[in-house]
Amino acid sequence: MKKLLLGDEAIAQGAIDAGLSGVYAYPGTPSTEITEYIQHNPLATERGLHSRWCTNEKTAMEAALGMSFMGKRAMVCMKHVGLNVCADPFVNSAMTGVNGGVVVVVADDPSMHSSQDEQDSRFYGKFAMLPVFEPASQQEAYDMMAAAFDYSERQQLPVLMRVTTRMAHSRAVVSTCEAARPENPLNYDAQAANWVLLPANARRRNDKVTAQQAQLEADAVASPYNIYSVPAVAQPPYALGVLASGIACNYVQEALQMAGADGMLPMLKVSQYPLPKALVRRLLGDCERVLIVEEGQPFIEEQVRGVAESNHILGRLTGELPRTGELTPDVVGQALQRAGAPWATASAATPDTPLVVPRPPALCQGCGHRDVYAALNEVLREYEHPRVFGDIGCYTLGFLPPYRAIHSCVDMGASITMAKGAADAGQWPAVAVIGDSTFTHSGMTGLLDAVNEGTDITVIISDNLTTAMTGGQDSAGTNKYEAICRGLGVPDEHLHVVVPLPKNMAEITRIIRDEINYHGVSVIIPRRECIQTLKRHAKKQREQ
Repeated sequence: MKKLLLGDEAIAQGAIDAGLSGVYAYPGTPSTEITEYIQHNPLATERGLHSRWCTNEKTAMEAALGMSFMGKRAMVCMKHVGLNVCADPFVNSAMTGVNGGVVVVVADDPSMHSSQDEQDSRFYGKFAMLPVFEPASQQEAYDMMAAAFDYSERQQLPVLMRVTTRMAHSRAVVSTCEAARPENPLNYDAQAANWVLLPANARRRNDKVTAQQAQLEADAVASPYNIYSVPAVAQPPYALGVLASGIACNYVQEALQMAGADGMLPMLKVSQYPLPKALVRRLLGDCERVLIVEEGQPFIEEQVRGVAESNHILGRLTGELPRTGELTPDVVGQALQRAGAPWATASAATPDTPLVVPRPPALCQGCGHRDVYAALNEVLREYEHPRVFGDIGCYTLGFLPPYRAIHSCVDMGASITMAKGAADAGQWPAVAVIGDSTFTHSGMTGLLDAVNEGTDITVIISDNLTTAMTGGQDSAGTNKYEAICRGLGVPDEHLHVVVPLPKNMAEITRIIRDEINYHGVSVIIPRRECIQTLKRHAKKQREQ
């Protein structure tokens, strides 16, 4: 059966067809479509596969481990910075091992299209001593899901699958299997001695996982996803060879085709890790120089420099490829030229002026966050040196004109804890602005810290009743925020819900002013549905 699928959708379909029992995820571009596809897939619905959004990536990873403990196959999905959030259970999952297969899909974002950094998640896999798969095409993304689940159960280890934005969000025709594999039955084979990480148990597991590394590397050498191809019309030694990984393999092929040099260079394609050093040594032995082409950081390049003379290795560290940003076939073609390829690569010229003038992002017309920032700015003009600590979400755009309302945005949940730290340093007023979904993701613990110390901060939980920035997914705490804040110890007299509309501006500014002047923890919840989800809901009602 053939389907036209995004890379994310190919991963989702591959997981379903591999006998998935549950996906656990927090929405984050470019990984969101994996879970959304499963949520709307007829077979997933028929089987009752778990596909509800989790509160954050840490809870997702831990729930997946619980499903694995009972013998079923589970997938965890997130963007790269989400892997930081779940690093504790992710790294420890190598120590517990798995019962049912676990695949952790992480979507990296080179060029930071919607992210704070260009983190390369392959380093996490190496750090945790776990196998890593990196598909080079949508077809491989589909095929690798079954292979990854099988491999996870065979080695009794989670598998990290790393994709990047272009893989996640580009489409291709994918051949799928005719029938999905049945789900694993419940089993009780999980041994508490592996899963209870007391030091004695953990030390034993650490020895075992460390000893497995040689087998994992041998499997990578034999993997059908790691392929060494040589020119049919030449013999070694070759002047130049290429080592490429994941989607960068496609860029190399396109660059060679544009140059009319398809099949003229030896090439090692790497899509399964640990790095297959035996194949690398073969490539190095056949070539005078090797250009390493990988999306992200010089993960492979740094390792290869440990097994070869450095002047033979070219790539990001030597300037042939840029250290930051996404690769393209043109960029790779120019790198091949700089590396000494025996032809003039044909690459598109960069125009002097952009074909499309970039448009800065802005909060939607009618967005409730606009009224929140308008009220906040009006009040804060009355104070000397106010500081507003922002967070991850649509409302981060409050940094831009015309509002210029926030002074920081670091990571999920940092608004409240940074406001607390600033207040601890003597800053007043210190205001935190956080969204509803971000609050339940990572803000609650920071608010508890502030309540426990009676910190002089004002927290604004801007509630638009959805996870708006990633497309309007359900928010974990909808209609629960007042109860959560009361449970954390915020007093009722300093917990307010307002409706952010221009007609309510006088009331909102009065409440903000009063709570800033109250020297303790106060919370204001401006609540109005996201204008985009409101339109969709209204359209759906009209169609009924």
